[in-house]
Amino acid sequence: MAYRYRYQNQVKLGSTTVMAVALVILCCSAFLPQSAAIYWGDWGTVQYCPSGSPVVGFSLKTERPQGRDDDTALNGIAFKCLSSNIWITSSVGPWGGYGRDFICPTGTYITQCQLRVESRQGSGDDTAANNLNCKCSNNDIMNGDGTEWGGWMAFSQHCSKGICGLKTRVERSQGSGDDTALNDAKFLCC
Repeated sequence: MAYRYRYQNQVKLGSTTVMAVALVILCCSAFLPQSAAIYWGDWGTVQYCPSGSPVVGFSLKTERPQGRDDDTALNGIAFKCLSSNIWITSSVGPWGGYGRDFICPTGTYITQCQLRVESRQGSGDDTAANNLNCKCSNNDIMNGDGTEWGGWMAFSQHCSKGICGLKTRVERSQGSGDDTALNDAKFLCC
């Protein structure tokens, strides 16, 4: 269970009152963001596996390094659903292609995922999200085949019955500007 505490302290400085407000959140990832990804672009629609079935695998749409040209890195995430043997995606960028399929061992499903995100580069080439790892219900971790820029965020909330939905934030083409494609993802529990 998470607890929230609010502390207010007023300090009088002459005729001016300064109010300091602090919010402390203790013990629970329920109030922590799933990742500290970049916020460029728009959120796509939430996509769920049929009948609330869990996700058993994933594939990444990635643009490989472009040398001196603009890199976008991760452009899309596709989840394989247990039921109906179908794949779901939310928003997907236009660059790159899908890599290999990562599938949990038979009888297991994905319970958590972790994004690799490159921070803003200022005047350099931004890529935002670069890769994805997912954990199966038997604790096996499947390491995605995206690119290597940036650092790993914390794993998403643990979904004991599995992840069954996905929502992604993707930046549209910037024309002659710096493109990033996929910036963030939300993984929804069954």
